[in-house]
Amino acid sequence: MRQRPCPSHADLRQGRERIARLKLLTSALLGLMIVATPAAAIETCRFIEAKAEREACYHRQEQELATKRKPEPPITPSSEAKTFDSLQQMRRDDEEVYRSMRGICRGC
Repeated sequence: MRQRPCPSHADLRQGRERIARLKLLTSALLGLMIVATPAAAIETCRFIEAKAEREACYHRQEQELATKRKPEPPITPSSEAKTFDSLQQMRRDDEEVYRSMRGICRGC
């Protein structure tokens, strides 16, 4: 009965590297497929020759994108007040930084 020789460490390392490359290639292709599908749908409208059909295609795409977008939160007086307060706080912080920088020796 003959035993098979034990694979060397180099052979094992090569096998792991091949598997790693294959996994990387597979994930890259999967990502490309996910990204390219919506882009391909957008590109197809460009090649429609009839103007009415092309505009209808663009209109459908616009509606699809509008349904996917998140609605903007309504602007309320409280949200404006928060924005204004944060802006004032940033200005106060800037003034403190400018005051502290004035104490640093200039032109040394």
